[in-house]
Amino acid sequence: MKTGIKGIRRASAVAVIAAGAVLSAGALAPAQAATVATPTITAKGGFVMNNGTGKSLYTKAADTRLSTGSTTKIMTARVVLAQPNLNLDAKVTVQKAYSDYIVDNNWASSARLIVGDKVTVRQLLYGLMLPSGCDAAYALADKFGTGSTRAARVKSFIGKMNTTAKNLGLKNTHFDSFDGIGHGANYSTPRDLTKLASSAMKYSTFRTVVKTKSTKQKVTTKNGGYRYMEWKNTNPLLGTYSGAIGVKTGSGPEAKYCLVFAATRNSKTIIGTVLASSSVDNRTVDAKKLLDYGFKK
Repeated sequence: MKTGIKGIRRASAVAVIAAGAVLSAGALAPAQAATVATPTITAKGGFVMNNGTGKSLYTKAADTRLSTGSTTKIMTARVVLAQPNLNLDAKVTVQKAYSDYIVDNNWASSARLIVGDKVTVRQLLYGLMLPSGCDAAYALADKFGTGSTRAARVKSFIGKMNTTAKNLGLKNTHFDSFDGIGHGANYSTPRDLTKLASSAMKYSTFRTVVKTKSTKQKVTTKNGGYRYMEWKNTNPLLGTYSGAIGVKTGSGPEAKYCLVFAATRNSKTIIGTVLASSSVDNRTVDAKKLLDYGFKK
């Protein structure tokens, strides 16, 4: 009888050890499965980082200088928002030069500003970032540059863009326009643009604007009446990617198709850039792949 009990105890102990081994193996399985394959993107360059820690999560030609298209307007907005004593409700009269600029540049996207209308700086930021209005960019450069002529003010504003880039440590970035329609020396990199967007996202107004899918703004007409301007965001991630909060599309003959993007899930914000993707659809696919990858890292 005693021998039988010892045998049972011994068998039970073996069974417990075996079960523990199985559980230990099972506990390791999720860690092994957590290895995430690095995504392949069609864009020539890409970069992703954790916005909270600044940790780099993905790089592809991250420091290669490329044309930026309208992602340049992130800097346009960043310069405006950094102005001392900024009054977002200050009104700006739309000049004929702004609409003429749209006509003269085939690749210029428009906020459809109407000459003589009075729009606020805040409204210009919506017109800049949602429909990617080059006319809105021109108006902001004219408003916040310094000088006695429009040309001087625009030159001054672009100077502020480059000074800001230098101050942010963006060593591979240079601007020669206020909107991304460059003149041979408008470039940045996936890493630099991501860092720029991260800096811009520190401004609450910028965050509010770039996460807005569409807006209807009441503006004052030349004759003192009012009209409504409606703008839709060109960012395809808003409303289609869970947690998307911005930031800006870009395109052009040299830039191809670009997207600076950001999303937040469970208090974790991933921010990144793809430059020179091959099509509108592919840049969206590229961005979603990189966001998915970033959240899994």
